[in-house]
Amino acid sequence: MYIIVGLGNPGEKFTNTRHNVGFMALDAFKGKNNFPDFEMSKKYGATISEGTLSEEKVLLARPQTFMNESGKAVKALTKNQPEATIIVIHDDIDLPIGKIKIVEERGSAGHKGVESIIENIGNDGLIRFRVGIGSPEKVDAMNVVLKKFSPDEQKTINEVLQKTVTALELFISKGLEATMNEFNK
Repeated sequence: MYIIVGLGNPGEKFTNTRHNVGFMALDAFKGKNNFPDFEMSKKYGATISEGTLSEEKVLLARPQTFMNESGKAVKALTKNQPEATIIVIHDDIDLPIGKIKIVEERGSAGHKGVESIIENIGNDGLIRFRVGIGSPEKVDAMNVVLKKFSPDEQKTINEVLQKTVTALELFISKGLEATMNEFNK
């Protein structure tokens, strides 16, 4: 079983902001693979959608705990699924817009959502799809992550979201090494 967690913040105010690319990636994956609509699960503290891909059970989850407490929802999701492969998709200000990087068992690099997950479930086997939202100039992260994308940036983000979906599909069918070889260029 695969549990794919897209990080973001719940609520209309945060829709289509840079911090919500994890939610956006799951929406794109759900749409392309004909998964059912997301439904709220109070048990998990997340909206979830379940389906099958490459004969594997896949659960998509968007924590509704706000970014800094994402680990609570991930802990609830994984409690009864100790053998599940956990994939976290999140924004990364240190990567330029349009770039994705797949990592395993890496530190949070200051990302509060990832930090919360590591604190709650540990880092063993944790796979992350980092989606670049960075800007060319160095700025304070909080001044960037809650902003919406410009029209040009949105076009690039739409392309990288499709690339992320393709990477997730490859990961489920061929594994981590093949996916990293293909997408970490």
